[in-house]
Amino acid sequence: MKPRAAGRFAGLPLPAWLIMLSSVPLLGGVARLLHLSSGDPPAAEALRFAIAPLPVTLHIIAATFYCLVGAFQFDSGLQCRWLALHRLLGRLTVVCGLVVGLTGLWMTLASEIPSGLQGELLRVVRVAVAASMVAFLVLGVMAIRAGQVRRHLAWMARAYALAQGAGTQALLLLPPTLAFGEITGLVRDLAMTAAWLLNLWVVEWVLAQPAQAPVARRAVGTRGQA
Repeated sequence: MKPRAAGRFAGLPLPAWLIMLSSVPLLGGVARLLHLSSGDPPAAEALRFAIAPLPVTLHIIAATFYCLVGAFQFDSGLQCRWLALHRLLGRLTVVCGLVVGLTGLWMTLASEIPSGLQGELLRVVRVAVAASMVAFLVLGVMAIRAGQVRRHLAWMARAYALAQGAGTQALLLLPPTLAFGEITGLVRDLAMTAAWLLNLWVVEWVLAQPAQAPVARRAVGTRGQA
């Protein structure tokens, strides 16, 4: 996002909303790891995780850190008053974000996913999302090393929006799932694609808002820092 205050929405700071958005997929990830470690026979749709547990384990652990800690990277108070901590956490979240993107790409291309859970549309979209997330993170690092603070924050916000796709997907799919049962096929593909597009649209809308100069001035000293 542009250098601007994180702001409050309905009385809560932005990081709190981002953490809540992360909660459903992260709880699902923890449940997945517990099931993998239990040794119980997996369900048919989860067989791919039992066959190759490493990528999904890395993906869940990295996504947990990236989404939870990354939420605070958009807090202008942390950026201004605790700049050294912001830089340290930034380096760690970039590494975790790259792991999320690369393992997501790995699982999409290498796993046998049931057609009801991933059609050709979703497969293509997942590849594009994973590759874009990695690219956005790299561009964000390049921007801050060049002293381009606004570009850095914008690329990092776009990468984070893609990582939060699972949270928005839960919001979009949960109501119809409760009403009609499990959503599969093309409808599922379209809903999951819409979640990523919605997240990116929100970020682009925020980026189009006027920046607040005090944060920008305070962040000028980040030239050459990742």
